[in-house]
Amino acid sequence: MAKHDLDPNYLDPNYEPVVNHTENTPFHQVLAARMQRRTLMKGSVGAALASVMGLGLAGCGSDSDDSTTSSNVSSTDIGFKAVPTSTANEVVVPEGYSSETFLPWGTPITGSYPEYKPDGTNTGAEQEQQVGMHHDGVHFFPIDLKAGGNSSTEGLLVMNHEYIAQGALHANGATYVNDMRPADEVRKEIAAHGVSVVHIKQDANGKWDIVFGSPFNRRITGNTEMDIRGPVRGYSKLITKYSPDATETRGTLNNCAMGPTPWGTYLAAEENWHGYFANGDATQPREQSRHGVGSSSRYDWELADSAEDQYVRFNVSTIGATAADDYRNEANTYGYMVEIDPFTPENKPQKRTALGRFGHEGVIFAPAREGEPVVCYSGDDSRFEYIYKFVSSKPYYAATAGGYLLDEGTLYVARFNDDGSGDWLSLDLDDADFAAKVAAAEGTQVGDVQFDGFENQADVLLNTRLAADIAGATPMDRPEWGAVDPNSGQVYFTLTNNSRRTEEQVNAANPNANNRTGHIIRWSEEGNDHTATTFDWDIFVFAGEQGTETVVDDEVIVSLTDDNIFNSPDGLWFDYNGRLWIQTDGSDAAPYQNNMMLAANPETREIKRFFVGPVGCEVTGVVSTPDVKTMFVNIQHPDGNWPDSSDPRPRDATVIVTKDDGGVIGA
Repeated sequence: MAKHDLDPNYLDPNYEPVVNHTENTPFHQVLAARMQRRTLMKGSVGAALASVMGLGLAGCGSDSDDSTTSSNVSSTDIGFKAVPTSTANEVVVPEGYSSETFLPWGTPITGSYPEYKPDGTNTGAEQEQQVGMHHDGVHFFPIDLKAGGNSSTEGLLVMNHEYIAQGALHANGATYVNDMRPADEVRKEIAAHGVSVVHIKQDANGKWDIVFGSPFNRRITGNTEMDIRGPVRGYSKLITKYSPDATETRGTLNNCAMGPTPWGTYLAAEENWHGYFANGDATQPREQSRHGVGSSSRYDWELADSAEDQYVRFNVSTIGATAADDYRNEANTYGYMVEIDPFTPENKPQKRTALGRFGHEGVIFAPAREGEPVVCYSGDDSRFEYIYKFVSSKPYYAATAGGYLLDEGTLYVARFNDDGSGDWLSLDLDDADFAAKVAAAEGTQVGDVQFDGFENQADVLLNTRLAADIAGATPMDRPEWGAVDPNSGQVYFTLTNNSRRTEEQVNAANPNANNRTGHIIRWSEEGNDHTATTFDWDIFVFAGEQGTETVVDDEVIVSLTDDNIFNSPDGLWFDYNGRLWIQTDGSDAAPYQNNMMLAANPETREIKRFFVGPVGCEVTGVVSTPDVKTMFVNIQHPDGNWPDSSDPRPRDATVIVTKDDGGVIGA
């Protein structure tokens, strides 16, 4: 069996090695410096947590009664009774609500519709026709969207499949023969990754089901042919045996969150893609080392016994005479946002390289305005990494908008200043300030990289993390999902946690080393213009146990209680009425118990627990129909044979939540 001796955590698909060793000012120091008057708060069971005071966030809603219109208050009010924490192996929703599971891993959706086999003996070819494993980001596209409609009874449900559990996927887990893996096991594992597009429809009784035989039903896997678009297309560092002209690749992997575009397509995020490749060379190029590619891979796909090209490509060692003779550059074709048009299944997915290459958690678009640039945000989900913004060069026009808008533009990275202001730092060689920083850095050590310059803008985007290091961005505590408030335009991001914080880094804002609770940050762009290059930031809420307080201007704005304690905020989404939904992926120990989803009023900061998942799961991915009367919530990696106790294998699934009286979710 292949040895995974790089790091004892390497087999954990959620493991994100710390690879940012620059001396950029980390966010916890910025936060501490900003606090001119700070208060240390203690939870009721003794965990010390800091709170933030502040310079009021420009553009943020006040908590006073007269700060908002009655229409905003009514649309974002939280009208349900909070559910308690839970250790049960079931989904918990509030009184007056119901839930049912839908589209579990293995559900047949296309081709010959092969049935799921609970003994784990489905083949790789069958898995290519079934819903993938480890559901994550999800979006509902009304079936009449392209015609300007907003159906809430029929549409395309599109979801990511982040990674796999080999023990559940196969009859006897992953197997090896003479240190090689059976090719069909590898094919099945690759097929269980990627994206599912499922045409669904509600019947007269309100029950949702698959529209069998629909041409829209589709699987995109880790082996689907894809085009490379944007500035990195054709760049020499993407040349492979499969694509000597560096314009194509195969597959998308480790897709976490996502983002619907203003023109009705789906962007899948490639997050921890580094773990799928193995490089046995004595040294690695910076395109791999800055991301954590190791000498062995997570699933050993490169060891498939058939030695077929589709599997050998995961060995990114230097083997052939040139890059066109091997796959030394294969990893350079991953780490992007991948655009999929669910309404045109004949179209190849597009890797949009202008949005940068890093550990994309997802992407969120600011409201598109006619005749103005498109703006979107993305977090790099790893400890001490960054938050990015892309502004298109070409303007948005609804009648002609398409993915081409994401191929030309400026990529920025965020710097959070200690006075509550922020700057978007350009990563464009045509920008004089960035070009000067690049020139000054040449010949120096940037983190663990001996920097010898960038060949061109394609090289900058291929090495986005390194470019952000040089620009002077603020390292963050695992920036994950983002969301833009449809009412105020404020941008929110979850900072999930940072267990690598040391005692030397403890300060009033982060008083505990090995911080595992996280918080949610938000900002307003200058003039409420999402293309602006400056912003004002503040903390929306600190996660933690009972008694954790968030303070602004010496006033306690949030004090967590039994109704809303949470830790490690991850998923984040504003519904169509402006309620903020917060999902968690953290400790399942007391007092938090199973992971959960909460609803928040962004104006008042009232937060209530709405949903608790089954044992061992992550609650991730949420969307509703346009009328907000059906909600889809994804459950990833459950334990304890959920959702069917008679099935020997736990199955990731989507949960459909409805209100018993047919009303609006959350109201």
